[in-house]
Amino acid sequence: MSTTNNQARRILLLTGASRGIGHATVKRFSAAGWRVISCSRHAFPENCPWEAGPEDHVQVDLADAKSTDEAIAEIKRRLPDGQLDALVNNAAISPKAEGGKRLSSIATSREDWHKIFQVNFFAPIMLARGLLDELKAAKGSVVNVTSIAGSRVHPFAGAAYATSKAALASLTREMAADFGPVGVRVNAIAPGEIDTSILSPGTDKIVEQQIPLHRLGTPDEVAKIIYVLCTDTASYVNGAEIHINGGQHV
Repeated sequence: MSTTNNQARRILLLTGASRGIGHATVKRFSAAGWRVISCSRHAFPENCPWEAGPEDHVQVDLADAKSTDEAIAEIKRRLPDGQLDALVNNAAISPKAEGGKRLSSIATSREDWHKIFQVNFFAPIMLARGLLDELKAAKGSVVNVTSIAGSRVHPFAGAAYATSKAALASLTREMAADFGPVGVRVNAIAPGEIDTSILSPGTDKIVEQQIPLHRLGTPDEVAKIIYVLCTDTASYVNGAEIHINGGQHV
């Protein structure tokens, strides 16, 4: 891949790219000709599911503020024209209790509270603020991935995960107000029950009893909305949280 081609392509920075919604988002943007820079705790895998090589992967521990700051500096070095067209904050963690049970507000350790909020809430604003000049130069877009668990007690999602996602939804509104005047739109998508490898036992009952469409969503159905929010189709959408859950929230 030549530098000239890189300069001609729009650029997405995506956290949590290796599976599920993140993986589908990589495929959706790549198919549309975007360059995708991915971030994760792991080194670039040899059996990478997309064409870009290690030059488009940044290893970072989003649970560590220093590592996140170092990653921001590295990302800046990889942007050929100092422009970033889109940032999608998809990475999140949701530890479970013994036996895969949800961690309640009482049972979650202080250490886990801090770690979950660092990854799910603080890392997104650190990345967006750290790359604001690049987003501003491109009149770019930020998409924060929240969750249906951010607006109700969920049978599987832990208390710290749910509250971090509620905080991220609120942050999205604040960012939309603060970033909008410099031409950067900030929105959120709130997925419900999506067919990924991390579904919990009992999800079938939620599908049957709570989702009007009576089926799971697919990662690509989420990725398509993320893509729209990062394009001119959504040029006047700012500060929104779009529910992608088959009507589960009604």
